[in-house]
Amino acid sequence: MKKEIDLLVIGAGPAGCSAAIYAVRAGVKTVIAGGSVPGGQLLQTNEIENYAGFVNPVGGFEIMDTMHKQCKRLGVEIVSEEIVKLEGHKTPFIATCASGTVYEAKSVIIAAGAKARWLGLPEEEHLRGKGVSACATCDGFFMRGKTVAVIGGGNTAFEDALFLSQFCPKVYLVHRREGFRADQVTVEQARKNPKIEFVLNAVPEKILGTEIVEGLRVKNVQSGETQDLAVSGVFVAIGAVPQTSFLKDSLVGLSDDGLVLADERTHTTLEGVFAAGDCADKHYRQAIIAAGTGAKAGIEAAAFINKHR
Repeated sequence: MKKEIDLLVIGAGPAGCSAAIYAVRAGVKTVIAGGSVPGGQLLQTNEIENYAGFVNPVGGFEIMDTMHKQCKRLGVEIVSEEIVKLEGHKTPFIATCASGTVYEAKSVIIAAGAKARWLGLPEEEHLRGKGVSACATCDGFFMRGKTVAVIGGGNTAFEDALFLSQFCPKVYLVHRREGFRADQVTVEQARKNPKIEFVLNAVPEKILGTEIVEGLRVKNVQSGETQDLAVSGVFVAIGAVPQTSFLKDSLVGLSDDGLVLADERTHTTLEGVFAAGDCADKHYRQAIIAAGTGAKAGIEAAAFINKHR
């Protein structure tokens, strides 16, 4: 079954919803394809304190539920469809869903998000939100006055460690090698920080604790010896996986790590296709920034559609 629409937004997180709100208010018939569980990573966040407009901590589910209701009130259609292929070199574009439904859209906004790359430890999922996190900026405040560990050796890991050292008495930085992918300047800043202790040639073996994080067991990759670190928080900073595999055969340009290539106005390499949020963001990966880029994409897509009517 083929459906003709003005705008298809792929992703129902903050970026996708914000894009749809701006587009539909510009008179554009908009559909959000949000996948089987519309809402993105924010649904997994229990408490959010840094999203402007909320006096008290708010759950990610509540934020996304409110956004979805706002979209529907304005006339946006939200469907639980997973896009598996995007085709076309110019407008209109053809998007195929896993269900077999096909959308023919004058413009497309890719706001599919990214998923944190986790360690794969059995305890990780159970303790997520109870001391295990992939976002120091989001959850670091809750670790004030506590000892924590950061896992990783890239810029994100070092930036997280430096950020956490502002209110944590000790931060262990655990990395599997002695060399780092992070910028040398950032590495030196961390080395000079008395609150940061390096645990090198080590890999996480077990997160300790039943209801909350009570420690982290690491294994030395050279000696095989294990060591238990007494920590209340484990921050995983080993990268994120953009949800862009459906674009591999499209004409939309991707970086080596799968991020959608887009300029500051959210234009991708394919005219009429725009990108917003974490699937095109290599630096911030914050909900409020995703919503901001979504607004830009909605404005740009609406202008493109109205120009080509």
